[in-house]
Amino acid sequence: MDSALSAEDSSVRLRAALAAGTSPDPGLLETLVAWCAVEPDFFVRDMLSWALTRLPPERTLPRIRRELGSGRAQARGQALHTLSKIGDGGTWAWITRDLLRDADDAVARTAWRAAVVLVPGDEKESLAGELVTQLGRGDREVRLSLSRALVDLGDVTAPFLERAAAHPDPVVATHARATELLRRDPETGFDAAVEEAARVVALGPARAEALAAAQDAAQNAANDAAKTPKTVTPVATVAPAEDAEC
Repeated sequence: MDSALSAEDSSVRLRAALAAGTSPDPGLLETLVAWCAVEPDFFVRDMLSWALTRLPPERTLPRIRRELGSGRAQARGQALHTLSKIGDGGTWAWITRDLLRDADDAVARTAWRAAVVLVPGDEKESLAGELVTQLGRGDREVRLSLSRALVDLGDVTAPFLERAAAHPDPVVATHARATELLRRDPETGFDAAVEEAARVVALGPARAEALAAAQDAAQNAANDAAKTPKTVTPVATVAPAEDAEC
């Protein structure tokens, strides 16, 4: 198994991981966990995590928990991903504040997703309060991940986002407003939500609301004008000169 998982060809490694999950063997636990920490290919890593979910959880979970404290970012991230796939609610407490605020963006994003999957109902509010502290963090992909996590938590996020929308940092305020727009209308595109939120933050809520009202009024007036039938003035017919003489 080690030789197949160390093969240069990623398709060979993928087949090896698939075989490990198809015929679960608890004796492969250490091997699978070890390769999760170093495997460069996303699809192979995902297959390794799947293979781990096929093993007895009473043996797998304690071993994965140890990886959450690893000094290797990929080991922490893949362990979190595997926990979300196993879906054991008892592991919720293992997703600590340090992991939710991990310095590595990829680990933090995975922690947010795993936390939303595993959080019990009575802890959602607490999780929302923690996640909003990360608003404004990272690049577009990081912010999109955080917004999705907050949206997936549901209505409990609303008061936290409302307070964050008044944050003195415009980056944080914009991210909070964009996330609230997505929460209200999940069909709204993230980039469109950010653009609208940035406009509100730049103008201030009162001016943005007044401007929007004025634009709506102008649009309504234009629509009404377009529906009003126009009066057609008849054009007089002038007889040809020869007919007039006759």
